[in-house]
Amino acid sequence: MTSSYKDQFPHYNLTHSLSLPWKPSTYYKTFSNFPTLDPYCTRSQRVSESTMRPFVSNRTTLFTRYTPDDWYRSNLTNYQESDTSRYNSERLRVDTSRLIQDKYQQTRKTQADSTKNLGERVNDIGFWKSEIIHELDEMIGETNALTDIKQKLERALMETEAPLQVARECLFHREKRMGIDLVHDEVETQLLTEVDIILCCQERMKLHLDKAIAQLAANRASQHELEKDLSDKQTAHRIDDKCHHLRNTSDGVSYFRGVERVDATVSVPESWAKFTDDNILRSQSERAASAKLRDDVQNLLVVTANEMWNQFNRVNLAFTNRIAETADAKNKIQMHLAKTLQEIFQTEMTIESIKKAIKDKSAFLKVAQTRLDERTRRPNIELCRDMAQLRLVNEVYEVDDTIQTLQQRLRDAEETLQSLVHTKATLEHDLAVKANSLYIDQEKCMSMRKSFPNTPRLVGFC
Repeated sequence: MTSSYKDQFPHYNLTHSLSLPWKPSTYYKTFSNFPTLDPYCTRSQRVSESTMRPFVSNRTTLFTRYTPDDWYRSNLTNYQESDTSRYNSERLRVDTSRLIQDKYQQTRKTQADSTKNLGERVNDIGFWKSEIIHELDEMIGETNALTDIKQKLERALMETEAPLQVARECLFHREKRMGIDLVHDEVETQLLTEVDIILCCQERMKLHLDKAIAQLAANRASQHELEKDLSDKQTAHRIDDKCHHLRNTSDGVSYFRGVERVDATVSVPESWAKFTDDNILRSQSERAASAKLRDDVQNLLVVTANEMWNQFNRVNLAFTNRIAETADAKNKIQMHLAKTLQEIFQTEMTIESIKKAIKDKSAFLKVAQTRLDERTRRPNIELCRDMAQLRLVNEVYEVDDTIQTLQQRLRDAEETLQSLVHTKATLEHDLAVKANSLYIDQEKCMSMRKSFPNTPRLVGFC
């Protein structure tokens, strides 16, 4: 065969077309170079192409390369290799056919198992969805009931703010008294007692209100977890149901390279079921605590309604006696304030006269200092320490000392004025406190304490 000589005789040019139908074009190509005898020619035999003689067909001039035995052995080797290749190819075809059938059956079985598991998963998700929906409805009902009782408690607590605000306003305005006016009298004692009673009732209400708020937060947290879990399960149910109904002929089926190597799972079936079961158990526990808290709040509203009435009536009786005493003290303060204002006026006149004297002495000081400055410009020997120079220096010191004395007297007068102004402010403040005390006791406190919430409003029904 011609192909068997490809490796045996690489230097011959095969001019015949080797167009066999089974021959791959990759492994076969024709050589275009002409054979040469360079490796077998000696140096004396190498002549230029232009001096070569015409070819003489003489067999004795050719160099013999192989023997006939080599030729037969080469053909035999090619036959054996052909038989081996065909045998291996046939065995590969048979094994491949069997492998295709086995893998097809295995793949179908695996897909059927996956479909079955997806169906079971869809049923499990549906079961837990129904459990969550039932518990979610119960939790919403309990949260609404607790919200109603919480609003009733808030209204009752809001109604206690009015008498508490009245008592605190009375104490607040009476705290503006200064000095001897800050007497811990009977009025203040009764007001403090009233504030303590109202605050005690409010503390109990606020305590239960905080419990209700915390319980509502816990209820909403449980509800949120249930809703979130329900939303996740609805999404998972939709996805798994879609996956369960996917077939090889379904639309949207495509390759996602490497997706099998991505493990984004965060739970196992046991922890998955336990998560939802824990959410349901937590919701049931919060519902039981919420129902108990509603009963406690209802009892508290009835108990605190009657505790604030008795003290309210005792406070109103203590205001009358204190008003007369405060009015007498106010009149005496006004008399002392008038005398202090007269003394302040005289001290201000003295300060003005001192300032005018200082201003007058400043002109003398300027003249003396200007003369000294001008005399410093005398030339050479004329810079003489004469009597005029000495007198000018003494004049500067005397005028400056006079100004310092007047300034010291001015500071003393200003300090005296400040003391008088402070006394005046103290008297005016004391007078304002007395007037304010009379206004608080007569006008504000007694007018504010004419009303008090009734019992239905205190228990949150209005």
